[in-house]
Amino acid sequence: MEHVPPPAEELALLDRELARLDARRSQLLIRRAWLLSVLTPPAGPPGAPSAPQLAAPFGPPSPARPAAPFAAPFGPPAAQTGPRSAQNVLLTLGGLLLTIAATAFTLVSWGHMGIAGRSAVLAVVTLAALAAPAVLLRRGLSATAESLGALASVLMILDAYALHRVAVPEADGPGYASAASAVLAVLWGGYGLLLGRLRLPLPLAVVSAQLPLLLWAWSAGAGALVFGWALLLTAALDCAIALRGPGVAVRVTACVGCWTTGLLGLLVALGQSVSAEAASGAVAPAALLLAGAALALFGAWRAPRGFRLDQAGSGTGAREPGVIQTRGPQGLAVAGGVLAGLSGVAAVGGVLRAGVDWHWSVPVYLLCGVALLAAVRAPLPRPVGQGLVWASSAVTAAAVLAAVPPVGMSLLGTASQLARVWTGAPDGGVRGALGTEGLAWSRSAASPVVLLVVAGLFGLAHRAWPRLVRVAGAVVSPGPAWRSAAGAAATALCWAGLTALPAVLGLSYAASVSVQSVLVAAVFAVAVRALRRGTGPVGTTALVCGLAGAVSAGLLSLAAQAATYAVFSVLLLVLGAAAVLLDGAAILERELPDARAARAAGALRIAQAVPACGAVLCAMVLARAAGASLELAGYRAAPLMLAVPVVTVLLGARLRNRPQALPVELTGALSAVVATIMAVPDGPFLALVLALCGVLAAGTAVRAERRPVAGYLAVALFVLATWVRLTASGVSAPEAYTLPVTVPALAVGVLRRRRDPEASSWTAYGAGLSATLVPSLFAAWVDPHWLRPLLLGVAALVITLAGARLGLQALLLVGGAVLALDAVHELAPYVVQVVGALPRWLPPALAGLLLLVVGATYEQRLRDARRLKETVGRMR
Repeated sequence: MEHVPPPAEELALLDRELARLDARRSQLLIRRAWLLSVLTPPAGPPGAPSAPQLAAPFGPPSPARPAAPFAAPFGPPAAQTGPRSAQNVLLTLGGLLLTIAATAFTLVSWGHMGIAGRSAVLAVVTLAALAAPAVLLRRGLSATAESLGALASVLMILDAYALHRVAVPEADGPGYASAASAVLAVLWGGYGLLLGRLRLPLPLAVVSAQLPLLLWAWSAGAGALVFGWALLLTAALDCAIALRGPGVAVRVTACVGCWTTGLLGLLVALGQSVSAEAASGAVAPAALLLAGAALALFGAWRAPRGFRLDQAGSGTGAREPGVIQTRGPQGLAVAGGVLAGLSGVAAVGGVLRAGVDWHWSVPVYLLCGVALLAAVRAPLPRPVGQGLVWASSAVTAAAVLAAVPPVGMSLLGTASQLARVWTGAPDGGVRGALGTEGLAWSRSAASPVVLLVVAGLFGLAHRAWPRLVRVAGAVVSPGPAWRSAAGAAATALCWAGLTALPAVLGLSYAASVSVQSVLVAAVFAVAVRALRRGTGPVGTTALVCGLAGAVSAGLLSLAAQAATYAVFSVLLLVLGAAAVLLDGAAILERELPDARAARAAGALRIAQAVPACGAVLCAMVLARAAGASLELAGYRAAPLMLAVPVVTVLLGARLRNRPQALPVELTGALSAVVATIMAVPDGPFLALVLALCGVLAAGTAVRAERRPVAGYLAVALFVLATWVRLTASGVSAPEAYTLPVTVPALAVGVLRRRRDPEASSWTAYGAGLSATLVPSLFAAWVDPHWLRPLLLGVAALVITLAGARLGLQALLLVGGAVLALDAVHELAPYVVQVVGALPRWLPPALAGLLLLVVGATYEQRLRDARRLKETVGRMR
């Protein structure tokens, strides 16, 4: 018995699901414990806070700040006021008033003081703002302390600016800013560590630490690589802080800074590496890229896998039983692995490609990306390994996208032959046939190589899938669907590479047509083989590629007459053979005797119908080409097009109830429609084509499953052919030709109704009535005399009354329609005269009155319409 999925993969899925359920159970138990603690609060000192606060998820909580459980954000907010709320309010108002007074004094009286006075005022205000939070924190006024701490931070920036303007005005601006940002970072860091309960100083210190090296490089007028190194060193500092810093805010700020400065530095190095013209010039950017890759790899390796949430709500990075593993840190580790892999590929590929032509750079980077897959064997953490695999996949995808344009030009350029049918083989070979002889195809020389190399890699993975799963099991766990995707990708990329190869090599027109025809045959062979073996994705992909290649090869062959006959004959044979070989029911019973046979049968039947319809279309092209070769006018070549529906009707009778029978017959009917359109310019040929189509429809109606549609269609085509022939012959009295047909047809209808009273009146009388009434109606509309419309109206009235009296739907509706149209034709001139004699306001008024009457009796009119519909529906 075959396991789906395999036992090893199913075991891994069960282990992951059980771990997730254990983590969820631990989370719910923690939440329950916290709710119990809220409902029964323990006795504590009077000044204790009434609710816990959220703990840092990447480190132990601060002793001065109690932690909350995982669900603490859903609990009540923390309060700042204790029992001595009145005293706290007074202290807060007093601090605010002092701050406002100091600010107003500084702004208003600043111009009346000297340098010493200004410095003294600013220093006193800054020191007061720095000292106040310590006192306020001891009083439990944390919000006020945070506000004054922020004010102190702003004043420190003003102090640095004032020091530059007063003490060292001659100092270089960027250089002084670099030193000032470094000093401020140290001061804010020390201040934040000293007053650990303030949340703002430490993140500000991290932000300020982003500037010193960058501003120093600016002040020194350094080059791009120095800026890159400055950004990378800053990212390294941020990485250290993100891994070891205290508190969530500090780590998040450092993490954002690390990614920002690191990416900017790597982009600078990538630009220098790509623009290097020699290997020696690419070494320095490569060193920077490798340093960035090492930093990203270190950060991804040391990134916490998760954090523990115990009953107290504290967070640690230890992996212990009961640990709730979060997805955020794991995502950072994967992203770090991706960045490390891309940086390594850019570094090594930049050095290697500097010694080759630019258009061969893509294969160099591709090989470096493929070599990166060796990381799955390295002893790396699983998220880091996954990041490296994603990096290799990204490089491969980028290489494939860079190689796709020549394929698109090779496929879409063949459409230009529609404007140059049978003008002869172009002078520029296949490039001239594509209309792209002016393009620099030499720059695309590496595109087929890239596509074929990637196709080979996917094909190797598809063939050696069990071994690949064992090797990559420590990093990724691909399922069976990935194997099918690899096979489908290998098929599509191999076909794309071979499709672009003739244009890239500049082959002659004949050689290119031959290569494209052979390629189409090979792709269809792959599709048939894959579908017969039950590998649906590979077979479907090959089938789609084969159809696209067949269209491209067919359009390309339109340049020369001989090529058209040769290519479409080959396509007809290939598509027909594919349709025959894909015998869905027998194959599935023989080769797929399991439960998948039913699902695969539907896809296989669709795959069988597609090449069958394609073969019919190729036959249509060959029939039209035969008419053009015989130098026949379009309408004279129309009967040749009917050879295709003749064959499809015979095939339909042979295939019977098989799923591909109906698509083949409908495609053959399309050829009949084309033949009819071709014959429109000449009336006699149009009548002939319509009559032949009626014969084909009648032959199809012999089969019981096609009779309900084909029977009526045959009658309509015969009648229409008769009318067209009479019109083309200039007959002014069609009744002389239609009545001899109508009378026997009505007699046969009467006999049919006597033998089968339940037969429909449309079957018995519809064709006979229409054969005379409709041509007569057309003749009456163009007859300037009164006798024909009068006789037609009387006959239509008699038929209508007979239909109403006998309850025959066909007589009532056909006679009523002809009578109404005849009356409209006869009364139209008088109505126009009357309307012209009436005042202009009267027709709109009458229309409005009619609408009012209908609206007022709307429900009654609806009931009358329903009764009329039911009455007509009950007729035979």
